[in-house]
Amino acid sequence: MNIFSTVASSKPSRIGVVIAASAVAMVALAGCATTPVVATESSQTPVDSSKPTIVMVHGAWSDASPFDAVSDELRADGYAVVNFANPLRALGSDTEYLASFLETRTDGPVVLVGHSYGGALISGAALSDPDVTALVYVNGFVPEEGETILELSSKAGPVDADALFDMAPFPGDHNVDLYLKPDAFAGGFSNGLTDAQTTTYFASQRPIAYAALIEPSAANPAWKTLPSWYIAGTEDHSIDISTQRFMAERAGSTLVEVKAGHLSMVADPQAVTQAIQDAAATK
Repeated sequence: MNIFSTVASSKPSRIGVVIAASAVAMVALAGCATTPVVATESSQTPVDSSKPTIVMVHGAWSDASPFDAVSDELRADGYAVVNFANPLRALGSDTEYLASFLETRTDGPVVLVGHSYGGALISGAALSDPDVTALVYVNGFVPEEGETILELSSKAGPVDADALFDMAPFPGDHNVDLYLKPDAFAGGFSNGLTDAQTTTYFASQRPIAYAALIEPSAANPAWKTLPSWYIAGTEDHSIDISTQRFMAERAGSTLVEVKAGHLSMVADPQAVTQAIQDAAATK
């Protein structure tokens, strides 16, 4: 079952005032304190500034939480890890937002990690930031210029969209949000995970706008320039393994196959962590 084949000004002066006022208030409170604040030793591993920042870009029907185990392992190894809140509205604007996020929220070398639809975003946004050193696709879409997510996913054949999705229209052309129904989520998105995990991820699923799936990818995808890794789930019921292998080979990615469904980072966090660390070691 292929669940992706579906129906055809900032004010710096004001900010400065707010920050200044907050600083004054904090100083005043400190002056009134009768008991000194004693810092406690943190058990958290300090960030190693020699290592790149890892940016996690989640895909459709999800948030960043499936990356939690991988992120914990990376932080324990001294990496700074930040999560990108993917809007899931339109491929072009989502990509532009990721580019803006990289400019404002990261400093120094960056490794981009994209799951599923997030793979298309890192392909489009990476070259906007010269600090991005490598790409890691986790069961991700790796489109060529002009390709759509729907086009790539349809390699596995069409399906009955009414059976898979609850559709919530909103104003605008092709503007309908797609939510996975319970059976489709369990069988096509979180297959291989426990019932408890499926229940948790289903409850927090975020819909993707249909328009995002039919928008052509921009020119000059970053995988043509930057080194990349691809983690493919051999039991993936969302993106067929043959399609994953095709995209990885076309991109020249280092391919790592794991026996997992669409959420490889949950099923085998060690393999995904290792691939990210390998990518981070690339100079």
